[in-house]
Amino acid sequence: MDLSAAVFDLDGTLIDTEPRNRVMWSRLFEAHGAAYDHDLISSFVGRRGREVLAELMHLFPGRTVEELFEQAIAYEHGPDAPPIGVVPGAVELIRALHEAGVPLGVATSGQRSYAEGLLEELGVRECFGAVVTADDVRTGKPHPEGFLAACAGLGVAPQRSVGFEDAPAGVAAVKAAGMTCIGVTTTLPAAALIEADHVVANLKELDVLPGPALRVLGG
Repeated sequence: MDLSAAVFDLDGTLIDTEPRNRVMWSRLFEAHGAAYDHDLISSFVGRRGREVLAELMHLFPGRTVEELFEQAIAYEHGPDAPPIGVVPGAVELIRALHEAGVPLGVATSGQRSYAEGLLEELGVRECFGAVVTADDVRTGKPHPEGFLAACAGLGVAPQRSVGFEDAPAGVAAVKAAGMTCIGVTTTLPAAALIEADHVVANLKELDVLPGPALRVLGG
């Protein structure tokens, strides 16, 4: 597929952080004696934590969204937090696209300091011309605001851009923005990303070709 820009989600798409995030949210529910199951924890995937918590406040009587969110974030570096790793092929794909002159952006549900820190850890921060975080939008995914803002920041029409996502809310945001979507099954099975235009197991299944263009080697 031809492309004029590429916009990446961060958690689960470039960095495999979702196992840690699941532990973080689970610990929050346990700390307050609130019942939860796999599906409830999965509802946080790809979305801004504060927005999901706002929908679940009936489970936390007497608490506020802000205090619950801050408590959950504090669990990120707890002793039982799983280690995080780079999604296979992520750094190589970013560098290949950057070298091909493709404008790159990030649209993440994470906060600014968190996102900037992870991009620095990956060693690719300088490759991105636009980084849109939870702090920069009024409405989080599945609303397309973040992806539209990233495309605007890169000066490229969404219809000529490709978005990368690992969560249904993110896929919905990419498609609502009018972009081509590549789903990555780092976090959820392919069936959960059925609305994506292409689905790959990881970012090693993509080649950058002259044009510039992307060739999808996966399913």
